[in-house]
Amino acid sequence: MPFNVMLLSLCQALLVSGNILLIAVSPLIGARLAPDPAWSTAPVATQWLGLMCATIPASLIMARLGRKRGFLLGNLLGLAGVVVAAQALASEAFSLFMLGTWLIGIGIGFGQLYRFAAVEAAPLALRDRAIGLVMGGGVLAAFFGPWLARISREAAVTPFLGSFLGLGALYLVALLVLLATRLPPPGKTHGDGQPRPLGEIVRQPVFVVAVLSALIGYGVMNLAMTATPLAMSNAGHHFDHVATTIQWHVLAMFLPSFATGHLTARFGAPRMIAAGCVLLAASGLAAQIEAGVAGFHFALILLGLGWNFTFLPATGLLTEAYRPAEKARTQAANEFLVFSTVAITALLAGPLVNLLGWMLLNALLVPLSLVPIALLAWQRLARRRQDPHISG
Repeated sequence: MPFNVMLLSLCQALLVSGNILLIAVSPLIGARLAPDPAWSTAPVATQWLGLMCATIPASLIMARLGRKRGFLLGNLLGLAGVVVAAQALASEAFSLFMLGTWLIGIGIGFGQLYRFAAVEAAPLALRDRAIGLVMGGGVLAAFFGPWLARISREAAVTPFLGSFLGLGALYLVALLVLLATRLPPPGKTHGDGQPRPLGEIVRQPVFVVAVLSALIGYGVMNLAMTATPLAMSNAGHHFDHVATTIQWHVLAMFLPSFATGHLTARFGAPRMIAAGCVLLAASGLAAQIEAGVAGFHFALILLGLGWNFTFLPATGLLTEAYRPAEKARTQAANEFLVFSTVAITALLAGPLVNLLGWMLLNALLVPLSLVPIALLAWQRLARRRQDPHISG
């Protein structure tokens, strides 16, 4: 595997470590600073809103300036958000804290494109494996992120201020790694030629399946994950238990990445996506068992596995929907649709878990998790009607 893909994997690990830290502390900070408990997950939602706002500009900027410059810009914006969030904690300003998480989210939005950069930095035959390796950087984050969340929480007099100092350090290290990374210029990766209209691209069955699978997989995962710290806190569990649960969840999200590429190449993206949907539904069912620490662990592990088996194959499938000249706008459309959904789920997590409770919320996610399977089955039947000789 090319060395630059390894460096991108390290950048992904640093990015996800920061995300885990934010997942663990942001809802608790929101509950502490918000004027109403229903707004406790609003800082998480503004983070995802920032990510959503970055999706289209990030792809277009990288098409013009290149991946490396785009990633550097994203890290600088993330650092600016850390500074604003730290100031908000010191002054206990809820609205200022949401501004900080919004800027951090913009930086994360640029970093979400690491997986596409890996495709460009690796030979075509290694496409799925390169995606898996970069996303596998989250395995390191699964251990480092919760550890950083625990030790940094009380590292400063102001609660959680140390967490954002640690987050800033992660982004600074990522800047140094990016400076050592060599990525192809935009002229080589994005290509020339006349692109098709975006409407024609997004109407392709392969685009619809790829986006819907990523959208459902990420949306279901994020809604349950964002609600977890609040649900565990409401159930009387200690913060260390929350951090450990998130750790196991993130490990389940990223550890399979080293094998997901191989499995996708062997069995195909549709079968992998279907398996991921079943795991997401199983997570919702597992949440009905009990609200103890073990119950949260089991449900969140299944949730992480389901996300991996839907999101990673969907990423590879998306690359089949565009030509080189159409890359920027197609990736931008995908990222916007997926992370708009994620932003909405983050905003809804707090009110829904307070209104419905942990078990009922997860029960409602079960049928939603199975929607991509229904779409895949419908497309398969449609192909069979057109050509009865098609068997898969």
